[in-house]
Parts: sequence; structure tokens; C-alpha cells
Amino acid sequence: MALMETFYLSHGAPTLAIDETVPARKFFQSWQQGVYREKPSSILVISAHWETAQPTVNVVDRNDTIYDFYGFPKPLYQIKYTPPGAPELAKRVKELLLASGIEHVDEDKKRGLDHGAWVPLMFMYPEADIPVCQLSVQSDRDGTHHYNMGKALAPLREEGVLILGSGSAVHNLGSRLPDGSPVPSWAVEFDNWLKDALIEGRYEDVNHYESKAPHPKMAHPRPDHFYPLHVAMGAAGEDSKAKLVHSSWTDGTLSYASYQFTAPE
Repeated sequence: MALMETFYLSHGAPTLAIDETVPARKFFQSWQQGVYREKPSSILVISAHWETAQPTVNVVDRNDTIYDFYGFPKPLYQIKYTPPGAPELAKRVKELLLASGIEHVDEDKKRGLDHGAWVPLMFMYPEADIPVCQLSVQSDRDGTHHYNMGKALAPLREEGVLILGSGSAVHNLGSRLPDGSPVPSWAVEFDNWLKDALIEGRYEDVNHYESKAPHPKMAHPRPDHFYPLHVAMGAAGEDSKAKLVHSSWTDGTLSYASYQFTAPE
């Protein structure tokens, strides 16, 4: 069954997994009922929390739960989310990327799922019965590199693969504020610019956000949480339609804005 949609999900902090007051939690919990009813054959996650020099896929039979964070409450380290791996999908991702002109694609035969993948997925697909593969980002490259990776991966939609970019629409940990604080104007301005650019189909502006967006370095001191968006955007195609499917904030500077991209018929 072909899938027409890809998604960019803002996953925020790891505490989303245990903190019932995080507004985005209800969005992820309502995924199968209210957001996306199609059941994919497998899932490809491009997570902000896997950065490598070359594009890399994890090739495993069963995904372990990676606790790639420190100093959080103990219950967070007791959660297990261990869906099947997707080694055949990993090989297909590698094949498509190499065919697109990317010179090297590595395989990691031990890595499981980091929290950019398992925290949202534990709510979206709690049965943990859909095979999952991860693909890394290259933070020393640019948005266009990641958009082109997405374009190369577009055939996966025809094969029933759900492509999910997982990051945060605004992600400045150094400027976090106490809960309940108003969102600073620079964060609102970037978040609104992104929404308008995506809905208006100005994908090239998003690829070059460093020169097109307001306050790009404040919104993303590092690009790791933004580049998964470019992959999801590219995988739906330049004529796709973007839709905001969730918007909320925590800590003043973490935007949970999430987007659906729908390819033309």
C-alpha cells in the first residue's frame, strides 16, 4: 500500500515520555485515532540524536532502547521500547541514497533507537510491532543535502514505508525558561516564519533558512534538530502540501510544531 504522507515531528525533551503535563503528549497518544490511521509496513526515522559524518542506517533484527541523556528521573531509564528492526529497509535506504549520488552510506549493526525515535513512537505505536529503521543526519552539511536525501527516499512511500523526521521546530536548550513563561519574540517569529514558509510551499527558503528566516541561530544554535524536517519535506516532493498538525511549547524555547507533508496524487 503506497503512502502519500511524510511527517516532521517535534519531540521536545525526553521527559515527554513520563510527564503527563506536556501538551504534545496528547498529540502523540492520539496518533492512530486522530492523526494518521494508515498502518505502515515499516517506519524510517531520521532523528536529530544520531549525527554521523556519512549517512548511516541501523541494520538490526531487534531495536534496543538507547538512553542517550543524563540526569533525568529514574522512571525514564526503566522504559523499554523494542520494536523489530528493519534490515531489509535499511539496505533499501542505502541503495536509494547511493543511486542518488551520495558516495558513502554506512551500516551500524548494533545501534537501536535513540530517544528522538522511541519517545514519540512509544505513544504513536505502543504495540511496538512495526519494524523500525533509523537514518542519521550530517550536522556539518546543509538543508539542501538533507532535502536531497529525502528526495532520494521518496520511492519508499510507494512501498508502504512511513518516513518520520524527528527533531524540534525551535530548539534552544541554552535559553530555556521556567515553565509558564511567555515564549520570547524571537522564538515566535521563527516558528511563525517556518509555518508560513511550509504552508506556502516555499521549500527552497526552508532549505536556506540560515539566510531567509528570522533569528535562525537563536532558534537552532546547532542544526541537528532542524535537518530531519528537510528529509521529510524532500521525501514528499517539491509539489507536496504541508499542514501543521500540532503546535505547543514547553520551557519557553522548545516548539513542538509538527507537520504533515502530502505528495500530489
